[in-house]
Amino acid sequence: MRLVWQFLAVAVVALIGGQSLVAVQGNLWLTLAVGVLTAVLSVLVYGWVVRRTERREVTEIAREGAVSAIGLGTLIGVALFGLVIANIAALGFYEVNGLGSVAGAVGLLGFMAAVAVGEEVMWRGVLFRIVEGWTGTWIALVLTGVLFGLVHLVNPHASLWGAIAIAIEAGGMLTAAYVATRKLWLPIGLHFGWNLAGSAIFSTEVSGSDTPQGLLDTALSGPMLITGGDFGPEGSLYSILFCTLATIVLLWMAHRRGRLVPLRRRAEGTGATAKLPG
Repeated sequence: MRLVWQFLAVAVVALIGGQSLVAVQGNLWLTLAVGVLTAVLSVLVYGWVVRRTERREVTEIAREGAVSAIGLGTLIGVALFGLVIANIAALGFYEVNGLGSVAGAVGLLGFMAAVAVGEEVMWRGVLFRIVEGWTGTWIALVLTGVLFGLVHLVNPHASLWGAIAIAIEAGGMLTAAYVATRKLWLPIGLHFGWNLAGSAIFSTEVSGSDTPQGLLDTALSGPMLITGGDFGPEGSLYSILFCTLATIVLLWMAHRRGRLVPLRRRAEGTGATAKLPG
């Protein structure tokens, strides 16, 4: 039952924040402010509802090391997406025609902050964490990854291939980042950096969601398996490759740190992080 209450609490914040972002769309500074406020409220509400429903210290959002972990994750996310774009550009399928919209890039900064924090709190903080307590790390990673991919089918330019790609990339890499650290800050940074690079910096479609133009005026065209088609570069084989490699490294780190949860932990009667490693 706590899964339902926690998920609903954060989902309400995300819904209100999303509607507010739509309402202020076009106003540069309001979009940035509302996005950041939504991100902060998502973390605060998550902490409050977990403390109320689980009666424990919410260690996964402990402040210590938060800024450095988010910063590191953001840099890695931008670098990974940059590698994808560099490979697509090397084949001649991505071109920069000049400067795009600086205002659009700043607005996307706020929007992507709200998306990254809200989705990580809901999907890694609530859903994966609790399901992992029931099933162990591997089953929970697969189940929540598939679900995360499927929810992206509601986007305007969604495709089944895009949903599969998201399940592998985000469902794998972002979950592995949480497992390796047992905190939400690194996956939040990774998610934010990846989305920020795709939208605000390289001006590409993000998850087939009709993304506004960012900092650059660009053109992306070519085979779907290389460019991702209307879904955006997240549907590219390059994205799957680089994110899978990152997932392997993060899961290796989690294994070395003893943070992978076997199925037998269900017998210990925990669906929370209190008895989990790390």
